[in-house]
Amino acid sequence: MNYETISVIGLGYIGLPTAAVFASRKKKVIGVDVNQHAVDTINRGEIHIVEPELDMIVHAAVHEDYLKAVTKPEPADAFLMAVPTPFIHDPDGNSHKADLKYIEAASKALAPVLQKGNLVVLESTSPVGATEQMAAWLAEARPDLTFPQTHGEDSDIRIAHCPERVLPGHVIRELVENDRVIGGMTRKCSAAAVEVYKTFVQGECVVTNARTAEMAKLTENSFRDVNIAFANELSTICHKLDINVWELIALANRHPRVNILQPGAGVGGHCIAVDPWFIVDSCPEEARIIRTAREVNDGKPVWVLERVKDQLEKHHQANPQSTRADIKVACLGVAFKPDIDDLRESPALGIARQVAELGAQVQIIEPNIHDLPESLQHNNVTLASLEEALAQADVVCVLVKHKPFIEGAEKIKAKANLVDAVGLLD
Repeated sequence: MNYETISVIGLGYIGLPTAAVFASRKKKVIGVDVNQHAVDTINRGEIHIVEPELDMIVHAAVHEDYLKAVTKPEPADAFLMAVPTPFIHDPDGNSHKADLKYIEAASKALAPVLQKGNLVVLESTSPVGATEQMAAWLAEARPDLTFPQTHGEDSDIRIAHCPERVLPGHVIRELVENDRVIGGMTRKCSAAAVEVYKTFVQGECVVTNARTAEMAKLTENSFRDVNIAFANELSTICHKLDINVWELIALANRHPRVNILQPGAGVGGHCIAVDPWFIVDSCPEEARIIRTAREVNDGKPVWVLERVKDQLEKHHQANPQSTRADIKVACLGVAFKPDIDDLRESPALGIARQVAELGAQVQIIEPNIHDLPESLQHNNVTLASLEEALAQADVVCVLVKHKPFIEGAEKIKAKANLVDAVGLLD
């Protein structure tokens, strides 16, 4: 089948770049999102997220009539689903089960426009079995069509899983250059998905089954998480032993077979901070290292907050007349990684919020956002420039290694009460 019209459901940090790259290859692309603001922004040829090169591609695609955004699915030849898979939240915040409600809602929304011969690909990072669950929801909504779970190679609809595996800040390049793992529910499902992705993918499209494709993405991010946990644990050990962890890692990495990552304030984002828990949830007795790594990384923001408290106490001792409400704390960065605007699962964001809850005046310095997120909209929290913060702050906490902070490192280093969670000054 010729897949000339592609529908991308979910126009966020993955969906919009994917839609734009398809459109840049002269495919008709229908982007679907429930966010009216995002839809209106895209239809003006603009973007609602920060990602290098994306604005130019979207602008060209929209004005050349290859890309449009809508709030409800329309008929297409292939549907790519890129919607969130967050945790199910319990009252205590301890649940690490995947919440598939967005996949379910997207499945039920697109089901009415499905036609024989269509391909549906789940791109959302998901626990093992999610693609089969998506297929079941589609089949339930469209009993007039056949699906791979009941009719195998003879099914009317092709179903596959193809997880995204791109780095924020480099999404456009990596979408094109990286290999893709494609897991169809049948051989023909895989072949159909390969045909679609080869529209723009210059890397290899490696075929497997849906469950293995799901597990591959979880494994990639768990591997990263374990390695980051090792670095983060080293940083807490070195602090206790009065050793400069950044120097230590640089020395250890001179070994030809050692490559230790850099410690940070924790681990954030929609992948590494989330995906390992899907493995732990599916195999809690077996996933011991993966669980421990998650616990180490989830605990790192708590450790950083304790360092901030140490500096607050140091300031109090030097200024006994001051109250907690008199102290100004500058939090440098609240994104989950450098030079992007993505705040999802950001440890820096959580640290800043908890500092605010201590009662101090908090200045947020985040060069990639224009407004404070809802979780930081408190009377004692303001969005400030780096210059303002360094002139006024009593305590400075470096949480993200943004380029403007690197450029201003000498001025930051001059502050007396300083917490550097990311090695900016070493």
